Amino acid sequence: MDSSELIERYKTGHRNFARVYLYCARLADTELTNALLYEANLFQADLRRADLTQVGLTEANLTGANLDGANLSGAQLHKANLSGAKLRGACLADANLTGANLTGANLQDANLAGASLDGAFLFQATLCKANLRGASLQDAGLTGADLTQARLTKANLQGAGLGGAILIGADLRQADLRKANLHGANLVRANLAEANLSNSKLQEANLGQASLEGADLSRADLLRARLGKTDLENANLQIAKLEEADLSQANLLKANLAEADLARAILIETCLLEASLKGANLDGANLNGALLKDAILPNGRRRGIFTRLRKYTG
Repeated sequence: MDSSELIERYKTGHRNFARVYLYCARLADTELTNALLYEANLFQADLRRADLTQVGLTEANLTGANLDGANLSGAQLHKANLSGAKLRGACLADANLTGANLTGANLQDANLAGASLDGAFLFQATLCKANLRGASLQDAGLTGADLTQARLTKANLQGAGLGGAILIGADLRQADLRKANLHGANLVRANLAEANLSNSKLQEANLGQASLEGADLSRADLLRARLGKTDLENANLQIAKLEEADLSQANLLKANLAEADLARAILIETCLLEASLKGANLDGANLNGALLKDAILPNGRRRGIFTRLRKYTG
């Protein structure tokens, strides 16, 4: 079957094209709404601007396909192979992409709001300015992915692999990042207000100037993380690992740092007003110019004045 025959059969009411072989098919601007293309081979197919609403593409081969501007809202793409595919500006709202392979795919400006990407492979994928609001990416592989300015408000990223990912300026408000791996990720100026990052791995991550107001970072690993000028007001950092972390000029107003490990951390000119440091480890920490008025110190005592200490002395 070639492209022309498929289009003609679709026009006559035929919808089942399961396992069809359409290598390099030319289907740009074609309407295939509700078509069944399970396990179809659409390798390097041209599907630009195609209407694929509610299409069944489970386990289909779309390697290298061009789907720029295509409408795939509500499409079934479970375990589909979209590696190297072009999906710039495509609509994948509410699509099922669980277990799909999107390695190296270009999803810049794509709409993935409410989509299911649990267990999907998005290694080195481009998701700049993509809309992932409310999307589920639980246990997804996003190592090295570019999510610059992506919208991930209330997204589910539990257990996701985001090592080395680029999330500059990304909107992650109220996102669920529990147990996520963000080792070495770039989160400069990202908005993580009220996000859940408990038990996450943020070793050597760059969170400079990010907003983490009200975020939950309890038991998170922030070894050598960069948090300069980061807003952590009212954040929960209880039992967090912050050894050698750079928190210079960060805002930790009313933050909970109880039992946190801040050994050798840099807290130069850091705002710790009304913060709780009860039971925290400050061995070797640099507190030069830090503000500790009304903060609860490791010994459980509340400090009532500003401090210009260089190191904590108990």
